[in-house]
Amino acid sequence: MNENENSYVLALKLTPGIGDVLAKQLISYCGSASAIFSEKKGALLKIPNIGEKTIKALTSGSFIKQAEVIIQDCERQKIEIVPYFHADFPERLKAVNDAPLLIYTKGKSSFPGTKMIGIVGTRNATNYGKQITEKIVEELVSHNAVVVSGLAYGIDIAAHRCALKHDLPTVAVLAGGLDKIYPSVHKKSALEMLDNDGGWISEYPPGTKPDPHNFPSRNRIIAGMTEALIVVEAANKGGALITANIAYSYNREVFAVPGDLQNKYSEGCNALIRAQKANIFTGIKDLEYLLGWEKGESNPAKPVVDLSTYGESERKIISVLEEFKTGLHLDELSWKTQINVHEAVSHLLTLEFAGLVKSLPGKRYMRV
Repeated sequence: MNENENSYVLALKLTPGIGDVLAKQLISYCGSASAIFSEKKGALLKIPNIGEKTIKALTSGSFIKQAEVIIQDCERQKIEIVPYFHADFPERLKAVNDAPLLIYTKGKSSFPGTKMIGIVGTRNATNYGKQITEKIVEELVSHNAVVVSGLAYGIDIAAHRCALKHDLPTVAVLAGGLDKIYPSVHKKSALEMLDNDGGWISEYPPGTKPDPHNFPSRNRIIAGMTEALIVVEAANKGGALITANIAYSYNREVFAVPGDLQNKYSEGCNALIRAQKANIFTGIKDLEYLLGWEKGESNPAKPVVDLSTYGESERKIISVLEEFKTGLHLDELSWKTQINVHEAVSHLLTLEFAGLVKSLPGKRYMRV
């Protein structure tokens, strides 16, 4: 995507009254971010959830100028701006309804077809928590998984450092701009991530401080990027539980390490298990079973299938699901294939019986 289009996407992000969901809706209606800014007022007013005040802000032109300043700043600091429709946008995150309109990245941000596991927990990690984190990462080595966390004190940084120790790529999702690593004492580990095929991600431009209200938004990126989230230790309140609840709402598999009933940093994990929002984590076999991973295999090869034996509609469905590795909701699949919902359900059933498609919770389907 050209730099000029990037400036329009960023301007859209900066416009008051336009959140990530509405911005993506506008792009869908108009065809591109740049087209929104040249669209006639009457046509914009017909788009749901957009009014006179928002249109006035869009047509002021001031946000285009602000966007260009941010782009120049990113270029100086070698920070990439990746919109949600770009190939380098994390594929699992792309499927989440409230995913960021764009992210800022350094290093690698997308790992197509790779197993990605989030590991989070309390900032006040115990020795037990650190030992369990080490064991989890050690067991992920046979799957060549990517470890995602938030670079915070405690369990987060332990997960990143264990991944580096075992030569696994690891991604840090930050709650501030990528120009200043927070906390600064973790900068050395953060730089090692870039040298080890990992990366940094934020939805905030350079110069943004990691204010407290940014952290819940940061947590949804961790939850959205990964196919499963493991909470190692957590008190009964805190960021790890927020991340777990978001992951649960995204239909991700959530795991919690059970802990000592007398330890306050086990209360959160035990509560997640009690509320049936998390599976008990006892070892890699739990991940392998619930995620359908083949033991010790990184990316099992798919059997070659002769698609010519299937009808045009079924081939369309397979083609679209191939693009979205984490699956699609039935309504979105129907829209993308231009096959009505009732017919799509019939075709999906045929493909599921053939072992080519898998149904997921919440009327979602994915290519097997």
